[in-house]
Amino acid sequence: MRRQAVMFLILALAAGGLAAILAARMLRTPPVVAESGPSSVTVAVAARDMNVGTLLDEQDIVLVDWPAGSVPVGYSTSAAEVVGRGLLSPVRANEPLLSNKLANPESGGGMHIIIPEGRRAMSVRVDDVVGVAGFVLPGTRVDVVVTMDRTSGQDEPATRLVLQNLEVISAGQSLERSPDGDPQQVPVVTLLVNPEEAEQLALAHSNGRLQLALRSPLDLDTVSTPGIRATQLIAGRPAPRAVVAAAPRRAAAPTRPAQVQLEVYRGPERETATVDTTIGGGGE
Repeated sequence: MRRQAVMFLILALAAGGLAAILAARMLRTPPVVAESGPSSVTVAVAARDMNVGTLLDEQDIVLVDWPAGSVPVGYSTSAAEVVGRGLLSPVRANEPLLSNKLANPESGGGMHIIIPEGRRAMSVRVDDVVGVAGFVLPGTRVDVVVTMDRTSGQDEPATRLVLQNLEVISAGQSLERSPDGDPQQVPVVTLLVNPEEAEQLALAHSNGRLQLALRSPLDLDTVSTPGIRATQLIAGRPAPRAVVAAAPRRAAAPTRPAQVQLEVYRGPERETATVDTTIGGGGE
C-alpha cells in the first residue's frame, strides 16, 4: 500500500514538472501577429471644380490618403497618371479622378473629346423662343421643328418635326448644366447628331426657321407626323382619307358549249347524237 502511494506521488511530480516546462516555453515564445495590408492608399483627387473638356495639369490635382477598404474603381495613385488628360464629365473639388471620367492622353482637351464615335457636334443659333426660354441646357434632349415659307420655294408655309431626341452637349460656352437648373441666355446651342441628321439640320437651318422642343429625358419614343400646311392650320387638319379594300372580283361562270355530242348504245349498236344546249333555256 505504501509502495503504491509512493508511485502516485512520483507520477504527480513528473506531470507537474512537465506542465511547468511547457508553460515556461509558451511564455518565452512571442505571440504571432497576423500580417495586414496598409490602412490607406494614395488617391489623386480634383483640387477644384472643373468642367467637361478641361485639360488637367499639376495644379488641378491633389494627392490624398484614402481608406484602403473603400477605394473607388479606376482610381489614380499619382499625378503623372492624369496630367495632360481631358475631363469627359464635370468633377467637383476633392472628387477622385477616375479613369472613366478621363479621355485618352493623346485626345487632349476641349469639346471634341466628349463626342462618341460615329457622332458629330453641330451648333445652331437660337433666341429666347427657339431656346425654350433658356431651359435648353447641356444634358437635356430636344426635338427640332422647322418652318418653311414661300421664300424657300414652298407654295405655302409648312411646318414639320424633322429630328427627334437630340442631346444638347453645350449651350453658349457652357458644357455643363446650371447646378440650380436656372435658365441661361445663350445665342448658340450645340447638338449631338449622326451624319444623316447633320445634313437634315443644316438644310433646315439654312432654308427655314428652327424651333427646339424640350422633351422629358424619360420619353424615348419616336413619333411620325405628316407635318402641317397653312391651309390645314386655318381650316383644320382634314381627316385622313379612308382606304377601302376592293371587293374580290367574282369569278366568271364557265361558258357552256352550244352543242354537245352524245354516244348512245342500243345493244351492240352505237349511235352518235348532237344536242343543242341553247334550246329550252339551257344557257344563262
